[in-house]
Amino acid sequence: MINFGIIGTGWITTSFVAGAHATSKWNLSAVYSRSSDSAKHFASKYDQPIKTHTTISSLAADTNISAVYIASPNSLHFVQAAELLKAGKHVILEKPATSTGTELDKLFELAKENNVFLLEAYRHLHERNFKILQYNLPCLGPIYGASLTYAQYSSRYDKVLAGETPNIFSLEYSGGALVDLGVYCVAAAVALFGAPRESVYHPVVISTGADGAGFMLLKYEGFSVAINFSKIYNSATPSEVYGEKGTLVTPSITDIERVEFVDSQKKGEKEERGEEKEHLNLKEEAEEFARIIEEQDKEAARKWERISRTVVGITEKVRRDNGLLFKVEKEAL
Repeated sequence: MINFGIIGTGWITTSFVAGAHATSKWNLSAVYSRSSDSAKHFASKYDQPIKTHTTISSLAADTNISAVYIASPNSLHFVQAAELLKAGKHVILEKPATSTGTELDKLFELAKENNVFLLEAYRHLHERNFKILQYNLPCLGPIYGASLTYAQYSSRYDKVLAGETPNIFSLEYSGGALVDLGVYCVAAAVALFGAPRESVYHPVVISTGADGAGFMLLKYEGFSVAINFSKIYNSATPSEVYGEKGTLVTPSITDIERVEFVDSQKKGEKEERGEEKEHLNLKEEAEEFARIIEEQDKEAARKWERISRTVVGITEKVRRDNGLLFKVEKEAL
């Protein structure tokens, strides 16, 4: 059993705790929030002893925990994770792990120095149906292209329209559609096809100065991947991978309910290849992360590290191409 703490008391943290507890490999033992009331309120939802903290240093010094899940605003990830890694805690960072590649490099160095794991929580890459999608790629023969979509209107955009700047739409807090939703598509492309040769981004910049939506093109040897993501409009377009022998179709790139193979040689005949989706959408990643920690599976950790490094390299490059600089980047200039 891995005793763990959490930073961030939003819905995603509640989902991670539910998934983690469902594996029977994790036990929530500590909650951090700058507000003591918020920490106590979150802890009160669970019928077990949970210590609350209002400083990162106190959480880092908590000897009853060996790992921490971080789901705070993006701009805070680096400082918080660094202190916890130095204290010898395993760290699971919600995506995006860091604002820049330089920050990510430093965190992986700290993890190695302190013999702990740093794992970025790209939950969809651990889903059984995403793995089935990966497994079925050879059925397509030569790949001709792919289109990946994640466009979902955010209620927080209503605040932008009212003249406010929520953290997720603030460059000061390392926000924007690319790093919030677009990274799911980019990470999926990297997991499926590896690192692209080129990447181009056409953002829709909103009044806060951040990107509210955008279109990307990732160029590979012989094919390209088109990506559409948004927090300011919805799309019901499925995600697809096109090949000579057929097409693989999923209704979404996360929480995948189906994986259909559309056979080119049989007049578009469809065959379901997916399985029933796990109803707790963070359980599968929690299961894998627990396994890595318990078995000290450094090879698996290096696989996820490579994906994390590749994704942040792509997103940082295309952001800078478009002048979408985070506060931490402006301060470094």
